[in-house]
Amino acid sequence: MKDSMQNLAVDYPLLNMFWTMLLIFIWVLWFMLLFRIIGDIFRDDSLGGWGKAGWTVFVILLPFLGVFVYLIARGRGMGEREMQRVRMNEEAFRAYVRESAGPTSQAEELSRLAELKNSGDITAAEFEQAKAKILAS
Repeated sequence: MKDSMQNLAVDYPLLNMFWTMLLIFIWVLWFMLLFRIIGDIFRDDSLGGWGKAGWTVFVILLPFLGVFVYLIARGRGMGEREMQRVRMNEEAFRAYVRESAGPTSQAEELSRLAELKNSGDITAAEFEQAKAKILAS
């Protein structure tokens, strides 16, 4: 048994190994593309239910033709929709951070300045300058 395993390794040429690796790589890329397209179909708000069902059936039943037709017909929109989703997520994150930080009132800022002055982190002149800036805004 062990002898036959050694012969198997010898009988598989290096070029065949590279060809097999290339086919596996292309196979993985194909599935990544297929899942990306199916995800785009379901995330697209401009498509109705029947449109999503139609594209999904087309892509699943005739995968090669369906993927290529989808890329030709709606390929440009895929990138635009992805950028729009990224922008919306970024805006939502920034709004969450602003909301979490909370609104700061002038009184809160003045009390923080007073604490800094009392602890000796800022001088009296710096305190007056910062206080004037807060009260001016």
